Amino acid sequence: MQAQRDRQVTTIVFFVVLLIVLVTILAQLVWTRPAAPSPRESAPDDAQTAEARVVRVIETGKIEIAPNQTQPFQRLELEIVSGPLRGERAQAEYGALDVASADTLFRQGDHVLVTIAPRAEGGYALTITDVIRTGALALLGIVFVVFAVLVSGWKGVRALIGLAISFVILLGFVLPQILAGRDPVLVSVVGSFGVLAITLYLTQGWALKTHAALLGVCLTLILTGALAALAVNLTRLSGFGSEEAMFLQTAGVAINLRGILLAGMIVGTLGVLDDVIVGQSSAVMELAAANPALDWRALYRRAMNIGQDHIAATINTLVLAYVGAAMPVLLLFQIYPEPWAQTLNREMIAEEIVRTLVGSLGLIAAVPITTFIASVWRARTPRVPDSMPEALS
Repeated sequence: MQAQRDRQVTTIVFFVVLLIVLVTILAQLVWTRPAAPSPRESAPDDAQTAEARVVRVIETGKIEIAPNQTQPFQRLELEIVSGPLRGERAQAEYGALDVASADTLFRQGDHVLVTIAPRAEGGYALTITDVIRTGALALLGIVFVVFAVLVSGWKGVRALIGLAISFVILLGFVLPQILAGRDPVLVSVVGSFGVLAITLYLTQGWALKTHAALLGVCLTLILTGALAALAVNLTRLSGFGSEEAMFLQTAGVAINLRGILLAGMIVGTLGVLDDVIVGQSSAVMELAAANPALDWRALYRRAMNIGQDHIAATINTLVLAYVGAAMPVLLLFQIYPEPWAQTLNREMIAEEIVRTLVGSLGLIAAVPITTFIASVWRARTPRVPDSMPEALS
């Protein structure tokens, strides 16, 4: 009876804390959401972006951009299909002033984005800035949704709902709060906890393994944030290691770029963290169901055997993901070689190293933390299936 009361008290305290955190996030979303910086309004004479259609390919050839180096070149006739100049036709060159390749050459009927700039002598000039790919992206998105639902059924639907809610929290809470000058690390930890809390219950249901996983998420996020802050301070990273950071600095908004770097490290671990923590919590519950005689120490030891394999595979996945994203930079260093010590010391490389190591440390810590919580909690729970309401009361 005493164990039953202790378990009920622990569960009640946990869900009270969870409710307070979620209500705080909701309150900030609804009542204290800061206004994002207003975009600068274009003056009538400023360059504007519009959509255009390729009416005719006038010329296709090659242009020399360096000694013994050429690239494709096109002269196109375009029809503007959006904006105040809709219906107007003009010629534009592609590959003369920008980087082009044979894979990006345009065909009749292609839709592109153009910059319309007024000329001093009158009229306007068109510059092709990008191809319009929203249709292809929408098709890929539809295929993704269809296969997720066909393979995973109702759980896939819940996962998609969780994904949508994740974007709402990130775009509606995390980014506006950071733009308003609030602490990026604190905002990211709170927002990340909200994302995982909602997605975990949507995908895994109201079960003991979900409660244990969520508590493990909370502790791991706090630890990951502390590790990220320590690593960034230790390596003296400034946050200026990427081109995007430079654009933010010149956008006229006071933003803590070092804080943005820290926030990115925390949010970047969410997807893999979800997988690792749920996997460990589920392993504990399955082991307990298979052998009810196991105490929490035996559960912890056996689940950690699974967790060690999980850690090895996940770290490799995380490192390869970051290496894949930094592939162009790595190729540049291969083309223009320098001592490895200097290459690793450059901030753009050091940022990725710190990001990888901090994310990996967070994942390594998540396994024993979650396994311990799930083992102790499951051992104190009456031996009934995890999905039954009696195990959750």
